[in-house]
Amino acid sequence: MSLFAASFSKGFSSEAQAYLTKVIQSSMTFSKFGLDQEILSALDTLELTAPTSIQEQAIPEILQGHDLIATAQTGSGKTAAFCLPILQALKDGEKAKPNHVRCLIIAPTRELAIQLNANIKAFNEHLTLRHQVIFGGVRVLPQRKYLKRGSDILVATPGRLLDLHQRGDILFDSLTHLVLDEADRLLDLGFAKELDQIIQALPKQRQTLLFSATFAPPIKKLAKKILNQPKDVTTIQKAAAKPNINQWLHPVDKKRKTELLLELLNRKPHAQVIVFTNTKKNADLVAQALNQDGISAGALHSDRTQDERIHVFDQFKNNEISILVATDVAARGIDIQNLPLVINYDLPKVSEDYIHRIGRTGRAGHAGQAFSIASADEFDALLDIEALTGKKITRKYIDGFHPDHDIPLQRKAKAKPTKSKKDAKKTAEKKPTLADKPNDGLRSNPFAVRKKK
Repeated sequence: MSLFAASFSKGFSSEAQAYLTKVIQSSMTFSKFGLDQEILSALDTLELTAPTSIQEQAIPEILQGHDLIATAQTGSGKTAAFCLPILQALKDGEKAKPNHVRCLIIAPTRELAIQLNANIKAFNEHLTLRHQVIFGGVRVLPQRKYLKRGSDILVATPGRLLDLHQRGDILFDSLTHLVLDEADRLLDLGFAKELDQIIQALPKQRQTLLFSATFAPPIKKLAKKILNQPKDVTTIQKAAAKPNINQWLHPVDKKRKTELLLELLNRKPHAQVIVFTNTKKNADLVAQALNQDGISAGALHSDRTQDERIHVFDQFKNNEISILVATDVAARGIDIQNLPLVINYDLPKVSEDYIHRIGRTGRAGHAGQAFSIASADEFDALLDIEALTGKKITRKYIDGFHPDHDIPLQRKAKAKPTKSKKDAKKTAEKKPTLADKPNDGLRSNPFAVRKKK
């Protein structure tokens, strides 16, 4: 659990504090949900006083026992939205038997699983529920030992969960609650098969909660398969970034991206910056370039072992390195308090990931900045992001880096081709080709268009 040791030395996780209101309201605001005093006391310790939109809508439905599908952004308070009513439901029940699980929470990445368990620890401060977290990339024997005690709440990644269940270390006979957190990311990472196997092993009589940042067709299909007459909670209308995050787009030629990144970081050094890349290769190359320039940096991606990832993150958390260069998958679930700046070295191919990336800064009402270094070949990705957010990203050209191939301001309409009389005459005199003749079944030229008779 060293990944979040630094966080807990200062208090509880900043995800829980991300939805802390600036103006302290009545400490009994959460009491309207009928939550017991032990849970309310934990919220007081965390100084969480006012429910967020997702909590207002989801908590009553979950307390009533309904299945739920909820779309909510990162930092919206969704963890508390499902954790609090589940703690309320489990607190007075029979404790989990050895190797049994009462509530299962499935997360797409190890980092997110660890973060969820840290939040549960905070909310469970005055209760006695046993919670565990399991994930791959580390020794399995300690996890098997913990599971023997039984888990009132188990947070797990799909691969290790399925492995330990098949070994007989995890039993689902007593399970009453299932949560899929960041279900869109679970599917993006290719866990559909594992999810099917896990869900088939669960009791049919259970409460199922599905949380996702998007509601794409694969999510709808999954929801139809696993949910029973679910209530629908949506807090996302436009995936707009938080208003306290200043966003800038810095156009540059692709070959000069790293050079511009160094310029931006050297102009105004920050104690902590996350730089996002689309590929693991770029993450390594960028981190190497930064270190060679005297800027302390570490790369975080899925090819690193779990110990390496924890070590790099601890270095960043403890200010031993100032730049964390990460891919989207590796950074999912990572939470840094008061992070001042996020830089997109590559624009994300999935536009929703832009919201997740820049949402790392500007938390808990603090001001944040998000820079995107973009080249002309990323124009389509930029259009997708601006369509999703409903807002143009302000362009800012850096002296000495004005691109030879600039990013267009908008997509140009295709002009209709015109022919001169000379070209028309040549076309008319052109000899017949295969494209002009009947050619059923012949694919020598797949782009040929047969003339109409």
